[in-house]
Amino acid sequence: MGKELYEAHESVRTLFKQADELLGFSLTATMFEGTAEALKQTKVTQPAVFLHSVAAALTLPEFKPEMVAGHSLGEFSALTAAGALRFEDALSLVYQRALAMQEACEINPSGMAAILGLEDTKVEEICAQIDGIVVAANYNCPGQLVISGANEAVAAACEALKAAGAKRALPLPVGGAFHSPLMAPAQEKLERAIEKTTFHTPTCPIYQNVSAQGTTDIAIIKENLKAQLTGPVRWTQSVQQMIADGATSFTECGPGNVLQGLVKKIDRQASTSGVA
Repeated sequence: MGKELYEAHESVRTLFKQADELLGFSLTATMFEGTAEALKQTKVTQPAVFLHSVAAALTLPEFKPEMVAGHSLGEFSALTAAGALRFEDALSLVYQRALAMQEACEINPSGMAAILGLEDTKVEEICAQIDGIVVAANYNCPGQLVISGANEAVAAACEALKAAGAKRALPLPVGGAFHSPLMAPAQEKLERAIEKTTFHTPTCPIYQNVSAQGTTDIAIIKENLKAQLTGPVRWTQSVQQMIADGATSFTECGPGNVLQGLVKKIDRQASTSGVA
């Protein structure tokens, strides 16, 4: 994970070394040689994806984005790439976020499920009728919405959504109910960490998950970031707003090409590429 970038760029090697020193363990070794189980640990997964994404962005020639966005954890990478956060400050926040989320997952058995083939409003309506906590969490693209909540409520919602016409309702292999009220304990810890962190005016607008609006206002950025763990990822709305504001070409930085696929499903005319 990230090894080709590491071998090809001196700046990436410097970044990986800095991450190892800041975290107090060799994230680099785990990313290059670790087992799948080791990488799946929340305290490893989130810093690893963040590091890979930022490193990928910095290898682009003349990196001067006109706007940036990130999906969930990716919002921290986007903020770093746009200069709103120093790398070391962002990595610290990401690591604290990961640990807090892991603790919140252990408090309440919970999970997420992908719902395919239903209108967003129908999914929201049915979730509101289920006993227990289950909410719309990730608006990934038209016809693909992830729900999140307590295990029993998510299971009940899946059955109700299939009965309402959903093509599929797939439980996801995640540690807990991310972007739901069940992340409140983690949100409280992250809020304190955000308040202790210095933010800078980004070089371009950041389209944040909870608002799907572009901003360069530091106060707004911080408040949206605080709300992110319990609020939904409005990726569909973010991409639509970016396109409305003039975006025609999207470059995904980091592992995989999932976001490129989502952008294409949101708008077939958009041009997409990636750096992994």
